[in-house]
Amino acid sequence: MKRLFVFSAICLILLNVVCIAQSDQIKDTESQTHGADSSSSSIVDTYIFPGFKVIQFTLPVLSIYSYLLVSDGDALLIDPVRDVSVYIETAKKEGVVIKGVYLTHSHADFVAGHKEVVNLLGCPIYQSHKSGVSYPFKAVDENSDVNIGKATLKFMDTPGHTPDGMCCAVYGSDQKKSPEALFTGDVLFVGSVGRPDLLEGTISAAWLAAALYDSWTNKISKLPDSVVIFPAHGAGSLCGAHLGDEPKSTIGQERVSNPYLQSTKKFEFIAAVLQGLPEAPQYFKHNAKMNREGPPLVKVDSGLPSELKPTIELSQPDKYFLVDVRDAQSYAKAHIPNSVNIAARGRLETWVGTIVPWGAKFALVGDEAELKESLHRLHRVGYSADVIKFDSWEKAGLPVTVGKLRTPKELYGLMQNGESPLIVDVRLPSEWMAMRIGAVLNLPLNKLASLSRQLDPDQPVMVVCNSAYRSSLAQGILEREGFKKAESLDGGSEAWIKAGLPVIEATKSEGSSPANVVPKKQVALPERMSAEELKRLIKDLPGTFTLVDIRPEQQFREKTLPGAIHGDPADVSTDPAYLVGVGPLILMDRDGTIAMAIGGILAQKTSRPIKVLYGGIESTQSHGRVTEVPESASAVKEQPKSKPLDTSTPIKQAPKKPVAGC
Repeated sequence: MKRLFVFSAICLILLNVVCIAQSDQIKDTESQTHGADSSSSSIVDTYIFPGFKVIQFTLPVLSIYSYLLVSDGDALLIDPVRDVSVYIETAKKEGVVIKGVYLTHSHADFVAGHKEVVNLLGCPIYQSHKSGVSYPFKAVDENSDVNIGKATLKFMDTPGHTPDGMCCAVYGSDQKKSPEALFTGDVLFVGSVGRPDLLEGTISAAWLAAALYDSWTNKISKLPDSVVIFPAHGAGSLCGAHLGDEPKSTIGQERVSNPYLQSTKKFEFIAAVLQGLPEAPQYFKHNAKMNREGPPLVKVDSGLPSELKPTIELSQPDKYFLVDVRDAQSYAKAHIPNSVNIAARGRLETWVGTIVPWGAKFALVGDEAELKESLHRLHRVGYSADVIKFDSWEKAGLPVTVGKLRTPKELYGLMQNGESPLIVDVRLPSEWMAMRIGAVLNLPLNKLASLSRQLDPDQPVMVVCNSAYRSSLAQGILEREGFKKAESLDGGSEAWIKAGLPVIEATKSEGSSPANVVPKKQVALPERMSAEELKRLIKDLPGTFTLVDIRPEQQFREKTLPGAIHGDPADVSTDPAYLVGVGPLILMDRDGTIAMAIGGILAQKTSRPIKVLYGGIESTQSHGRVTEVPESASAVKEQPKSKPLDTSTPIKQAPKKPVAGC
């Protein structure tokens, strides 16, 4: 019965796959940071090295990584954010003393917490001799060594993102010849490099890009492939473009996979780095200035300031800039006229820093808990604000504006009848070109206030984004610009796709004319993996994936691949345990046919990468030979001889299948 069910399900999938839409396919980094856990710092992982360990912290709403280097009772805090309590508490739990704070460079995308730590602990600040800051610090250069417990830190000047950019190599207690880890700041990211265009002044972006090329070519690339890199940012950061999702990497991995590092000529590298950079928020230059001067200390747990008195003046755009931090649904039901919605459940800091002019007369609207959280978080980007509770406004009997949220099916019906309002997609042009819900106009959110002058404020306008976070904000911006009939798509494009409605994707020609777009439905299919690719994964990155052998159990017990677990096809296709886990789920059978069908089922249910060994386990045998991978990709001089994948070790007992979380 199990197998009958499986093949029935397979047939159903094959018949309907072209009509299946997956909203997870278009989720952006923004919508992935709308959870409550994304707004506070937490520990990513702890990495153990000879003589020291590295505790990595993340602040998802700003895509920041910071670190605590721990060795023999001492610790060094690296690139801390302004709310430093998480580091202090972690150090206490670890039983270590923070001996200093190290800044890899002059940060622009957030206000650093170095002054907060010094105020609490009295420890020194280590920073580049080129930093030019106004506060006391210990200058480090390429001749500087700092000892933290048994670990030795050696610094290297690596300009490129900024002139004062530095990398810090960490040597363990077992040997001093080669470093174990490298803190790269914003010079080198996973899959990317730091952008060179954030510095205001006489130094050009092209000059910094050239310096970045030299920093990689002459210094960083000379380190061994095994050195683990720890960057200051992850995916979603505006300090670079196309950053990877992984929290760490190695010099070797970046050498072969980082697209920016494949340029062998300096001019090609400069062109690649400067191409297509997103516009930096206007608050960056102000944060950079604060960090150089030494940010003023934050008053922790000071409570809410006194509320503003509800008066009609607050709703006048030339008097105040009101930011409503409630969710989009609450904002749509009723809000103070001319307020904009930047919900606390999202990238509040970045969007306030992008939309609210620095130094504007600025107030937050919400309930007590939302206001308290928002004030605390806005310190991270140097903003302070007055507050008013929305209940206080209502109790004063002052006017409110009711927003319009329209469901995807309602909008689609209007589009079919020719009665739709003008649809404005407020995402980035790259997002709009890749996929959109129909014939829509693209006016990016960060430019919407000025670009809206192209539109008629008396005509109805529907604003759209991926999740409705940005479109709700856009609705408020249009109201401030005098639009009376601004609407927002409830749930955004994600809800549109979940409703099974068609989208338009650009063709490979990358053109922007109507002739170069084609309506499509999202199709989620597993990715095929060759035997060569699987071998490299098993050899170089064990523990980063789940390999499931779905052949009959007896065949599995006789022989399988290293690290594989057994799974019955019916269980694999129906058990939610297989939908979650770290890294991709890789399916393997005899020849790839059943595994591909099962992979098709799973790909409809999860955003977890699903891969299938192309040709099955037969492709790994002697008649389907695979390529041996050299120990260092940089040492490849000729095509290595072919060698079959080693399948000689039988598995005596099948490991247990993965267990689903709560």
